[in-house]
Amino acid sequence: MSTSAHVPIDAASSRAIENLIARYAELVDDGDFAGVGSLLADATYRGSGAPLVGREAIEKWFRDTLIVYSDGTPRTQHVTTNIIVERDERAPDTAFARSYVTVLQALPGQSPKIIAAGRYRDRFERHDAAWRFAERRVDIRLVGDLSDHLRQTRPAP
Repeated sequence: MSTSAHVPIDAASSRAIENLIARYAELVDDGDFAGVGSLLADATYRGSGAPLVGREAIEKWFRDTLIVYSDGTPRTQHVTTNIIVERDERAPDTAFARSYVTVLQALPGQSPKIIAAGRYRDRFERHDAAWRFAERRVDIRLVGDLSDHLRQTRPAP
């Protein structure tokens, strides 16, 4: 991320970036990993493992890592809160967002449970008047029972 000062961003840009953050959660929860790959096609995805770059690598990681159930979803709900969006004062087409994420999961016949919580640190770039992800950093700080979520139980990215 940048070392330059972050300043407030205009409302329209902030809303567009918040929508990208929400769209990511929606796609993951719907099991639409091709959609996740498309959303992050121009981004680097950083979690606990090696960085992933580009649509194919990101889609493959989600397909290979997350358990998908008969309804085609991982049976999760990503709740993203405390979103702060700022821009780089020296680069008006670059913005940053920080947010919290809480991941709930409920299998059929079970009550929802929190399986992970942490932070997202995102960088966005504006091209042709549209904002898009340039980088997503995932820092899961609280890890619950991931045995019904990850193919191999390990810290989430």
